[in-house]
Amino acid sequence: MTDYDLDNAYDINGPDEARTLYGKWAATYDDSFGAGWGYIAPREIAGIFRQLNDGNTPILDIGAGTGLVAEHLDGLETDALDITPEMLEIARGKGLYRHLITADLTQPLDLPDTTYGGVISCGTFTHGHVGPECLPELLRITRPGALFVCGTIAPVLDGLGFGSALARLVAAGRIEPVRFREIPIYEGADHPHAADRGLVMAFRRI
Repeated sequence: MTDYDLDNAYDINGPDEARTLYGKWAATYDDSFGAGWGYIAPREIAGIFRQLNDGNTPILDIGAGTGLVAEHLDGLETDALDITPEMLEIARGKGLYRHLITADLTQPLDLPDTTYGGVISCGTFTHGHVGPECLPELLRITRPGALFVCGTIAPVLDGLGFGSALARLVAAGRIEPVRFREIPIYEGADHPHAADRGLVMAFRRI
């Protein structure tokens, strides 16, 4: 099988399956999904980040894939982190990132404390991918005041426990209260998910 779509991505279960699927999909991802499906969530999330950012860099793009988010960050100093080397190789050719990091967000990251001034994510916190268990590690590698702008969808927000995880971090004084924005995920396309809406979680590390 060489053709993939969102339902294939939603069906994966864990990092090994993610690495396999996206490794095979990498070469055609931008055309078959990004352009073919009218996938505008990367643009929308990057726009929110730019609106809220106070110049605190570098940024870590988690689940960066082929770099669709960074294409809309207007040259902000950004590193890419993804579990799939093949996706990062596509991103490398675009020259968008300072560093490319192959890593699994469900495991400890080989990155120093307080490295980053921001975290951005599109398409990572979704069905079968990564849940809120990675948030403490992301807080470790960011500085106080770091801006987080991360997309998800309502079923994942509820089903994987993001709401309670974020509430506990607020209660513990580790992050500021979370602001949510609703965004379109697709534009100008006709497919079964064309009307889907996304939620963007925006907060700062304390």
